[in-house]
This record gives sequence, C-alpha cells and structure tokens, in this order.
Amino acid sequence: MNTKQEKLEAFGRLLDIMDDLREKCPWDQKQTLESLRHLTLEETYELSDAILQNDLQEIKKELGDVLLHLVFYAKIGSEKESFDIADVINSLNEKLIFRHPHIYGDTEVKDEEEVKQNWEKLKLKEGNKSILGGVPKSLPSLVKAYRIQDKVKGIGFEFHDAEDAWKKVDEEIKEFHAETDLDKKEQELGDVFFSLINYARISGINPDSALERTNLKFISRFQKMENLALHKNLALADMSLEEMDVLWEEAKKVLNESK
Repeated sequence: MNTKQEKLEAFGRLLDIMDDLREKCPWDQKQTLESLRHLTLEETYELSDAILQNDLQEIKKELGDVLLHLVFYAKIGSEKESFDIADVINSLNEKLIFRHPHIYGDTEVKDEEEVKQNWEKLKLKEGNKSILGGVPKSLPSLVKAYRIQDKVKGIGFEFHDAEDAWKKVDEEIKEFHAETDLDKKEQELGDVFFSLINYARISGINPDSALERTNLKFISRFQKMENLALHKNLALADMSLEEMDVLWEEAKKVLNESK
C-alpha cells in the first residue's frame, strides 16, 4: 500500500487538478453548490450499491467520485472566501478529538455503547438543542427512522432487548388490522414500519441493507422469469397469476434459490 507521503502527494495532485478544471473546463466552471447536490446524492447511492455488492474495485472507483465532489465543494467555498479544504479538514480534526475524550483525554469507556452515549452528550455540549437535531430532514424515511432510533438509544431511550421490541411490532400490527379509517390506517402502518425497523436495529440487522438485498433479489428473479417466458414464446401480460407463479418458481430453481 502507499506510504503516508504518497497519500499526501496524491491528495495534493487532486487539488491541483481541481484548480485546473475550475479554471479551464466549461462544465466545471458552471457548477455551483446547488447544481452539484443531486449529482453528489447519485454518487453516494452508487457507492452504496458497490458496498452491498462487496465489489472492492467498484468501491474504490465510487469513493473517488465522492471525494471529487467533496473537493469541488471546498473549492467553491474558497472562491466565495468562506472556507477551503484545509478549513474543512481542520474543523473535522477538532471535532473528532473533542468527541473522543477516551482517546485524547482522560475519559474511560468500557465498550462501544458508552462511546456512542458520550458522542451524543458531547454533541449537546457543542450547542445542539436536541438529540435528534442532527438527523437530516431529507434522509429516506427508512434510513431516517433507523437514525432516530439509534440516536435516542444514546441516552438510554431503548427497549431492553429484541424480544420486547418484537412485542411492540405485534401490538402495532394488531392496531393496524383493527383500524378501518384509511388515514388512520396509514398512520398505523407507519407505526408498524417504525417498530419493525426498531426490532431489526436492536437485533443487529440494518433494515435498509436487508430491504435493498430483497429488492435486488426480486429484480434478479423477475428478470429471469421474463427471460424464461421469452424462451417459451410467452408474454407475461397475457398469463394468469397462477401461470406466472409457475415461472417464478422455475426462476428460483435456475438461480439456485429456495425462498
């Protein structure tokens, strides 16, 4: 692997290239903080896909794309005479040192859980008015629920164990089935989702990763079913549900899946 000096040189070269692109490239010259935002989100999701696929070479590539965006934002910040990449990194360094007193101070912790609890308490000392203040409003709902639950856990607002969390799931499902008003039923379904996410989190399962893996599995099976239908000169739209179910099971066998 590269030495620390080689890593610093590579980062310096990236900063030089960013300066060149901003000065000479018509597309890069036009970009603003706002115009880059949706592209950054796209790159982040592409990194997420690569991580779920455990494709290390693709992860390396997507990390580069995300890093480019971070450097780009800092470059624009320097043009506005607001901040530059050194300010970004120095601010991060100071925050990490402050939030790790068990490393850079005399605080003692016994496990990961105490580290997380101290982290949330220190954030409040920094001026955050609420434990939940750092949860981005634009997060996807499933991820947001997970982060909300994880943050309140930091101050002890948590079920004792997964079994207690599952009792809450059962309770919310019963309330959902009992409700007849559509608006209230929607609210109850939200409670079901929230409690399921909570159960998954307490059980050590990331619900977003779990759902995405199911999405990918469904896509793979359905596309295989489409291919099988094509080879049989069949059109899925003209088939009954029962006929499609036969193809679905065949697709699972072809893909060596049992469930």
